[in-house]
Amino acid sequence: MEELKPKSLNFLEEIVQEGIASGKYPQGILTRFPPEPNGYLHIGHAKSICLNFGLAQRFGGGTNLRFDDTNPVTEETEYVESIKKDVSWLGFTWANELYTSDYFEDLYQFAEKLITLSFAYVDDSTAAEIAAQKGTPTTPGTHSPFRNRSVEENLTLFRDMRAGKYADGEKVLRAKIDMAHPNMHMRDPLMYRIRHVKHHRSGDKWCIYPMYDFAHGQSDSIEEITHSICTLEFDVHRPLYDWFLDKLGIFPSHQYEFARLNLSHTVMSKRKLLQLVNEKVVNGWDDPRMPTISGLRRRGFTPASIRNFCERIGVAKRDNLIDLSLLEFCIREDLNKSADRVMAVLDPIKLVITNYPADKTEDLQIENNPEAELITKRSVPFSNELYIERDDFMIDPPKKFFRLGVGLQVRLKGAYIVTCTDFITDAEGNVTEVHAEYIPESKSGQDTSGVSVKGTIHWVSVAHAVAAEVRNFDRLLIVEDASELGDDFLKFINPESLQIVPKVYVEPGLKEAKEGQALQFIRKGYYSLDPDSTSDKLVFNRTVTLKDTWAKEKAK
Repeated sequence: MEELKPKSLNFLEEIVQEGIASGKYPQGILTRFPPEPNGYLHIGHAKSICLNFGLAQRFGGGTNLRFDDTNPVTEETEYVESIKKDVSWLGFTWANELYTSDYFEDLYQFAEKLITLSFAYVDDSTAAEIAAQKGTPTTPGTHSPFRNRSVEENLTLFRDMRAGKYADGEKVLRAKIDMAHPNMHMRDPLMYRIRHVKHHRSGDKWCIYPMYDFAHGQSDSIEEITHSICTLEFDVHRPLYDWFLDKLGIFPSHQYEFARLNLSHTVMSKRKLLQLVNEKVVNGWDDPRMPTISGLRRRGFTPASIRNFCERIGVAKRDNLIDLSLLEFCIREDLNKSADRVMAVLDPIKLVITNYPADKTEDLQIENNPEAELITKRSVPFSNELYIERDDFMIDPPKKFFRLGVGLQVRLKGAYIVTCTDFITDAEGNVTEVHAEYIPESKSGQDTSGVSVKGTIHWVSVAHAVAAEVRNFDRLLIVEDASELGDDFLKFINPESLQIVPKVYVEPGLKEAKEGQALQFIRKGYYSLDPDSTSDKLVFNRTVTLKDTWAKEKAK
């Protein structure tokens, strides 16, 4: 266990430390990460993962991965597997892999116990009638006409519910608490509903399923979770969890709440993310524009960058909006150290070096990453015909243009200094070819020419170039805060969130690039090979630009 530094502790760490100091947890602490397998995890879940697993690691405990699979209508094994993959990819190992469905029999017995104690009853009211009975936050509710059924009748009806004698919605089990309680969640909440739906793990064994609010606290109790950590919206649910635990007289797992992550220019609601997928606004859960962990991974984000981001935003008790630029800063900081610098020309025009032999190919040694601890080099072929970026040449360049124009000199990355001598245009006046002469004595690393230039541009040899597709991603939404958009959020999708450049040219070594490998396209951004790539067609995703261009646009 690392040395504890009180000044760096967040409020949850302070609570844990105080509990340990008082001897409250002689066996160590036990946290849990309880995802519902009804969608893919997103960056907000990453914050919860880092918090729960981080607490356990720091204070010598463990973390259970428990799938809250109480709603068979929305849950799928696909989601379970994706969640496990995401948690592992982030770098965490769970103590136990558990499922709320493991406890269905235990939860059922808890429900029968509450019926026996006259704290629960079977209600025949419809969903609309139950909603009306609840009242409003300013007016008390009314009792169900079935509230005073006898213990014996309630037990019989509940067992018949389990046996499948009733249709969906025909009956429910409710807790008997207080229909005038100021907390609406305490007004005889539902505990069980009938669902004749096959469960992804238990199959057709059950046709009644516990409500989340009933299963949540008892599952924590069964596992003897010491610190049940939830986001702030569950603050009003805590009295109900405590009420169930108290009436059942079982292990009193305690819930603590922290502020959820709200990230600018995106949506963090699973329902809305599912809508984006189902309506094909995006290309699946792992679309690189999505805030899902799988989407971030496909885009080229690293586990370290996401963990660092979660550490930087901290743990608070109030909701706030985090600018996406901070997440981008974290990935830039990480990739700057690890990503090889390679050459890719995204908007090509041809540069012909007229005094370089047409039949000559020269293998140049170019540094992979000057920021790496161990400097390595790679071989890149050079010839008399190169692709350069279209905006690296101007017909009528301004004074401080340190690239190519007739009479101007520039260094070709890792190669030679060239002097622009001429250019060719098509019928519309578009430049199609630039001509230059190289200085043989100016070879990088061996320069004896005495010529000094201020600009360096990248290039790719035409004869050796590999064609590829590039996908540039930007913010998903054009508005910063999506929390107030409601179901109209689709109107605010950024039309430029995905821009495909169908044919770019990259240096030949990139044919050996691996999926997920971080690369810096020199002067362009950080990129990663996409799973769509084949041996015949390389596809690269832009992870992030080299600089925070969005901040400049916002300033305008």
